[in-house]
Amino acid sequence: MNSSLVLTGSLNFLNFGELLQLLGSNSSSGMLRIISKYAPMPGVVYIEKGNPINASNGSSTGLEAIYALFGWTEGQFEFIRDEVSCEKLINRSRMEIILDGLRMLDEGKIEKLGPVSFNLETAESNAKSDKLPLIKGPLVDYTCIVDEEGFYDGDEIVHEGNHGNWIWVILEGVAEIIKETPDGPVKIVRIGDGGFLGSVASLLTNDNVRSATVVAAGNIQLGMLDSQFLSSELANLSKDLKELIKSLDERLRQVTHTAAEIRCQNGNRLDFIKDKRPVIKEGQKEERLFRIREGDAIVARHSDYGFIPLAHLHEGDFLGHVSFLDMGHEPYSASIFASSDLKLTVVDTEKLKAEHNTLSSTLKNILEHLATSISVTSMIACDFQKEIASAASGES
Repeated sequence: MNSSLVLTGSLNFLNFGELLQLLGSNSSSGMLRIISKYAPMPGVVYIEKGNPINASNGSSTGLEAIYALFGWTEGQFEFIRDEVSCEKLINRSRMEIILDGLRMLDEGKIEKLGPVSFNLETAESNAKSDKLPLIKGPLVDYTCIVDEEGFYDGDEIVHEGNHGNWIWVILEGVAEIIKETPDGPVKIVRIGDGGFLGSVASLLTNDNVRSATVVAAGNIQLGMLDSQFLSSELANLSKDLKELIKSLDERLRQVTHTAAEIRCQNGNRLDFIKDKRPVIKEGQKEERLFRIREGDAIVARHSDYGFIPLAHLHEGDFLGHVSFLDMGHEPYSASIFASSDLKLTVVDTEKLKAEHNTLSSTLKNILEHLATSISVTSMIACDFQKEIASAASGES
């Protein structure tokens, strides 16, 4: 692929977090270069298929360099599309990097590089404790939309427990994902332009029960996707890819349920990994993907407060590295703890990846959104645990 300058602009128009979202939503590969008169050297981020894999900022590299760039409030950027061959130093998911960077900037942990009078007051400051993270999607593919619907602020779009398998894409506006609990509703995350509402796995089954409530946060315009087209495409997939989609969909349901439970302080989550052995350690270089034949396993992320179990995997579920989807779990951002009777089958990831490359842009975008939602919701669950632990420490 020949290198080419495809995007230029000002940080006053698109801030660094918005830039990462834009390049990620289009699965771009190349080099993002940022120049500021307040910095002696440009900041550089290397992006592969929408995900940052390395960065440099003065003497800093990797995550340290990329987080510092969130503080660059004035300057110019340019993105050069090209193949990326540098060493991969960053293994965190794109959305986790964005949300963490914005939060650290808001908390004063990242130095602001710009005019002294600068004050970040944009809609992207979603890391504040009184705001939900916002997940946006790629540019909308209108070829798969069969109808449009509008909802007003506060309207309930989906009710948890109801049946339905239709899927919407958000054309304009924001929706809140809410989990019902015995202690009342818990707001989990917001979905914005280009994001999807509904379960793609529901198109592989005869019936589907909605796992969360969706409410319009302001006026919102939705596009209803062509379920017949998507069902036909899904029906022609290999058994392995179908089962992977079902497994990831169930993983998101579990992570969402876990986040709500943590917020309500229900259950002892440490019991989940009791008597289980680690089979994949967080940060381990494991490139294989496995399917569970027997036994069960727990996906857990390490924190300052111990391991936080996020999902419970059973026979038929997948674990390990999904090379074409970044869900912010194992192997780089979570560990796997397994029962003593765990038996696994190695999955041919190259075959799955090749099949994934043939999917329609709409189905690819839905799967990317599914993986991003798993990543962000996992981060939210850990944030909830941190808030509870901090509050308990303050009370003591």
